[in-house]
Amino acid sequence: MAASKMLIPSLTHFRPLTCAAAASYPARLVPHPPNLLKWVKREGGFVHEAVKVTQDTTYGLGLIASGEIPKGSDLIILPDHVPLKFQSDKEDGAGSVLLHLSSQVPEELWAMKLGLKLLQERAKVGSFWWPYISNLPETYSVPIFFAGEDIKNLQYAPLLYQVNKRCRFLLQFEQEVKNTLKNMKPSEHPFGGQDVDASSLGWAMSAVSSRAFRLYGKRLPDGNHSDIPMMLPLIDMCNHSFNPNAQILQERDAENPKMLIKVVAERDIKQNDPLLLNYGFLSNDFFLLDYGFVIPSNPYDYIELKYDGALMDAASMAAGVSSPNFSSPAPWQQQVLSQLKLDGEASNLKVTVGGSDLVEGRLLAASRVLLSNDLELVQSYDLSALKSLSAEAPLGVANEVAAFRTVIALCVIALGHFPTKIMDDESLLKQGVSMSTGLAIQFRMQKKSVIIDVMRDLTKKVKLLLSKETASA
Repeated sequence: MAASKMLIPSLTHFRPLTCAAAASYPARLVPHPPNLLKWVKREGGFVHEAVKVTQDTTYGLGLIASGEIPKGSDLIILPDHVPLKFQSDKEDGAGSVLLHLSSQVPEELWAMKLGLKLLQERAKVGSFWWPYISNLPETYSVPIFFAGEDIKNLQYAPLLYQVNKRCRFLLQFEQEVKNTLKNMKPSEHPFGGQDVDASSLGWAMSAVSSRAFRLYGKRLPDGNHSDIPMMLPLIDMCNHSFNPNAQILQERDAENPKMLIKVVAERDIKQNDPLLLNYGFLSNDFFLLDYGFVIPSNPYDYIELKYDGALMDAASMAAGVSSPNFSSPAPWQQQVLSQLKLDGEASNLKVTVGGSDLVEGRLLAASRVLLSNDLELVQSYDLSALKSLSAEAPLGVANEVAAFRTVIALCVIALGHFPTKIMDDESLLKQGVSMSTGLAIQFRMQKKSVIIDVMRDLTKKVKLLLSKETASA
């Protein structure tokens, strides 16, 4: 069975989940869900009078300011009982079954653990959280729901690996869930006797990964707090920005020992401005995989490469370096590679270009060291200097130019692995494509742009180095 097969709809007691990414803004789970602002207020929460729900042109539903809001104002306050959390201390039958299922979920897929609780509440008649859950999207535009062709359209192996890994997990976990729930007493069935399959599990995992926040949980004996994922009704309608106008705070009320979760204005918010939180300084891999969108010109996006001696030799020779020895380093060079974890048993061969570092320090240090024959000069620097792009030409200008040109050539090779060019992608988008196809094309365009930007910036550095050398000659 293919890992990226279409996930089958489930939980038919409610509106069925579709298998593909939404073609437009996804509908809510029910046609006319309860008013979420009123529900939060009714449960003892606070919502600023100027905060309103609106249809965002980019992300679907969002929150806006219907009037001026001064900096420091409380925008939303949720009492402790409103966030949806996974309670691992439940003693009833259904709770113990949920706990058992959650123990089968790997930590990296933490969203599935809370997703099980979300599915349980979705299936429960009269759930406390139904006013919130009924407002959730019916579908999600994350790659696990892409058609097979659109998964291929991503054209980027590291993300393809993660998508297929999640799809395989969902198909395997579906069997684990079915086996666990087989012949179970109705009183112990965590999902009210309803069938749960890969599609409903995928919906729940996507709902959590795209909306949950990891915040303080219970207080630990050492005075710190546990890190716990939780879904925050209404707050999770704030969309993302690297330049947010709001932030989440946790605090205790003087008259209430339980934790309050607040959203506070970080600056003055003008009328009709959206309320924006920073979801994190993430690459587009995470934004697409977990949230279902791509950030254009994302300054934190990067390209993942595999450090390979033969490939580095090929890149270095293409850059005009004669007889590079990446694939056959001297013993002292090999020792440095081991310190960089690019050689030996504990090696991690994944390196990156792009993002805030431009070139990952380990790749830069390896390029500098492997293109140098001066053992004493290399040993006069510690690894942190050799890994730093701000340490200008520590091993000499000629070495620095050769290292930069090697990385540029590596970028050319990486760019050549994409079957299409940016102009091809732009032409496809102009023709009009489905939402999932459009996301896949935008994603690969941004990856190519990252490579091109790295090549441009390193080329500028090479020209600057050569001009300085010429001026000092």
